[in-house]
Amino acid sequence: MGTSESFIAHLIELRARLLNITVVLLVVFVCLFPWASDLYTLLAKPMLAKLPKGGQMIATDVTTPFFVPLKVAMMAALLISLPYILYQAWRFVAPGLYEHEKRLVVPLIVTSTLLFFCGMAFAYFVVFPVVFGFITASAPHGVAVMTDIDKYLSFVLGMFMAFGITFQVPVAVVLLVRMGVVSVEKLKEIRSYVIVGAFIVGAIFTPPDVVSQFMLAMPLWLLYEVGIVVAGCLSKKT
Repeated sequence: MGTSESFIAHLIELRARLLNITVVLLVVFVCLFPWASDLYTLLAKPMLAKLPKGGQMIATDVTTPFFVPLKVAMMAALLISLPYILYQAWRFVAPGLYEHEKRLVVPLIVTSTLLFFCGMAFAYFVVFPVVFGFITASAPHGVAVMTDIDKYLSFVLGMFMAFGITFQVPVAVVLLVRMGVVSVEKLKEIRSYVIVGAFIVGAIFTPPDVVSQFMLAMPLWLLYEVGIVVAGCLSKKT
């Protein structure tokens, strides 16, 4: 098979896999659509629980009450479909990988996905109650805290991304060691710089309060330590 024919064959396969992913996403989204409002209520639960008695969230745009729950349903459909999406991506790239690369990629994808979900769960169950409790308690006397639902969704998605990416630190550390970019000993030497960097990252990617910055920086540091331990164990085995 010529180069052009091979390229066309890859494009056809890519189109087929993208079509499969799109169909699955649409099916999951359609199934979730009737419960879109319930999904938003679940997402907003950490904030609603910290509002004063009788407090509520607001919608400042005409179409927001419809489109915001719709966005949440889309996000939920993407998360539910993520294993299938990664499987399709794996099937597309697997033929071009060596056997030792395949043995590394599969655990990497699984671990990375689980860690991302763990980061989201940590933000939802641990960080949000603390941060929202701190924010509502800091409101001046006479100020009613009534967050716009669209702005709340943007805030939550940003926090999910920040903590999901933060929880990828062990994977990044192990990859750097396995690729020979840096040694375990060097990672231990730069530990103090990483700690400072963790708090800088926390200050950049979280709201401007000490609580949320600390709650992002500490897991980032601890996960760095986990990555060093895992990388050290794998180095000994090889």
